Amino acid sequence: MKRNNICLAVLLAVVFQCFILEAKAFDKQPSYNIYPIPQKMEIGDQSCNFAQGSKVNVVAEPLIDQVTLDRARQILEDHGFEYEFSDSYKSGCANILLGVFRSNAVVDKTAGQWKLDRKYLEAAGEQSGMYDAHILCLTNSGLLNKALGKNSRKESEFVAQVLILGVNTDAVFCGLASLEQILDHTSTPAVTIYDWADVKHRGVIEGYYGVPYSAEVTKDLFRFMARYKLNTYMYGAKSDPYHSRYWGEPYPASITPEQERVGYLTGDMMKDIAETARQNKVDFIWAIHPGKAFAEGTDKDVIQHIMNKFESMYSLGVRQFGVFVDDVGVSSDPKLLKLCADNLALLQNTMDNKWNKKGAVPADTVKPLQYVPQLYAYSWVDRAKGRAFFSSLKNVPEKVNIYITGANVWSVPNNQDIDHVRLGDDNDGLGLGRVPGWWWNYLCNDQDMTKLFISDMYTNFRDESHIYSTSRIPADVTLKTLIVNPMQQGELSKIGIFSVGDYAWNTSAFNSMRSWEVAVPAVVGNERAQDLFNIIPALRYYDSDEFEYLITRYKQSVERGRPAPGALIAELKKVNASCIAIKKMKDSPDESDRLFYKDIRPWLLKLEAMTKEAALLLEKKHPEFAASSSYRDIPHRDYEKDPDFSFEILGGMGEHIEMAERTAEPSAKCLLPFIQWLREQN
Repeated sequence: MKRNNICLAVLLAVVFQCFILEAKAFDKQPSYNIYPIPQKMEIGDQSCNFAQGSKVNVVAEPLIDQVTLDRARQILEDHGFEYEFSDSYKSGCANILLGVFRSNAVVDKTAGQWKLDRKYLEAAGEQSGMYDAHILCLTNSGLLNKALGKNSRKESEFVAQVLILGVNTDAVFCGLASLEQILDHTSTPAVTIYDWADVKHRGVIEGYYGVPYSAEVTKDLFRFMARYKLNTYMYGAKSDPYHSRYWGEPYPASITPEQERVGYLTGDMMKDIAETARQNKVDFIWAIHPGKAFAEGTDKDVIQHIMNKFESMYSLGVRQFGVFVDDVGVSSDPKLLKLCADNLALLQNTMDNKWNKKGAVPADTVKPLQYVPQLYAYSWVDRAKGRAFFSSLKNVPEKVNIYITGANVWSVPNNQDIDHVRLGDDNDGLGLGRVPGWWWNYLCNDQDMTKLFISDMYTNFRDESHIYSTSRIPADVTLKTLIVNPMQQGELSKIGIFSVGDYAWNTSAFNSMRSWEVAVPAVVGNERAQDLFNIIPALRYYDSDEFEYLITRYKQSVERGRPAPGALIAELKKVNASCIAIKKMKDSPDESDRLFYKDIRPWLLKLEAMTKEAALLLEKKHPEFAASSSYRDIPHRDYEKDPDFSFEILGGMGEHIEMAERTAEPSAKCLLPFIQWLREQN
């Protein structure tokens, strides 16, 4: 598993025992750096060591599925442990116990013997808005024996004992993600974590206009999502012709290298993607875009044609589907609104009759339909038209998840928009009658293709031209589904996706800057984190605040007749050195590193060239500040046309997909004009 080394120092240890009943808030008791931030955590002052030279004994109840067992194996192997599976707890060695609440099986009973507080598991569910609830207790033999009133043996006093009890096997899978991060730490004090997610479905919607992600990037994202408890990925790549233009046709058996370069996928690739999602407990939702054929009845057999495609995707391992009719125009014709709602209900019922009959094997069933309607940003129409539209969907089966983006296309999730769409006439609402899912166009750069959004969330808000720069996300959002539409650069999007997952898990504890500071090393590793921190501000279109300040200060010093370029030269060289360091990811043995470099390459190479030229031009202008004579050979790059700084995009959807090139724009507002000014000065 990628990124097992994001260890950070334990900030504070507070004495406790695993069987203490009252949990304390995380923010009041900093400890392990586990992300997403757990809901409740207690830390003890005693170590819990895994015995050297002995196998870890893993006990898993029958309700723990194979994917969760494989995840446990993977974590132990990645951390260098030998292990064995058995049916019972073994004294004198490290044990990891995995069980399901109320199963009355061995681990469930053991949790009762350990006197772990189950009130959070009892409360979990749709009514409470607590999802994937679980308890993780890491204790040692001495503490455990003391709790059980037994005499402890000295040689086993500090041997680690782990119990993870979840409301189901998926919740135990989430608990293993916390255990994985605990094992990344060099010191492992006792801890009990009572944890759950505030948002049920958390993840990504690949729905931007641009080059679809390659199979390699998509699978890498799934592995990243598993580590940080994200569980939903909806595939609706606008420029994938088999999502839109050829929506009724199966994926091809083969594609050309040119087609693969622009995001085409074969059936085997899609099968591999679906299987990787399953292995990482990510609900992979394949969405179809039949457009007017579905919404306006231009195809009388549209349901059968959609089912034919769904059956093709089902054979590839897909077990959840979506229908998109976005961006085809919002009708006000009551007959067409009714037709669209009837089609949606008929499709869900047809799917249920085929795959969800009573007695069906769970692995063969399909999950509820996901629907993106024509009117997803309700401010496009007046209230009467909006009410007619959303109320027409009110009687669609309740389990169908209907998405909005809020009042506007780029709105930040908020309760006001959710309630306005959900509530009916009595509350002056639009009458959908259910909590909508939220398609969040955050990180998405399909309208800002030359920009990257890899800063903290609120800096990104400031930089994205379509998001209100002062937006803030609420601490008590009442969503069940939150999926983000990321950048065309999937690996770079991990930084923002990390923070969205952090927010969706524990909304009240979210801190934008703190989350970002952990996200960067989570994505590139501790060894490269500082270099990436150094360059991220300068990768912004609007430049780093430091560049803007130092350039302004330098020009003022020139005007005063006392040039002082030293600080600016030092900053330029620092950023340049970090660009060179990040370039080494190109040759990394780790696939994630290589994919990351491929995404960042045009911006990185351009920033490297710009900082080098600016520093050398300053040294030429002020030789007394030059560290060497290198300024005599100053490269003058064409920052608008140099192919090193360009990248490909796809625009449009359906029959209107076109290839184009764009030029990366890091530090475009201050540094680039400054270089031109320096050229003129020299």
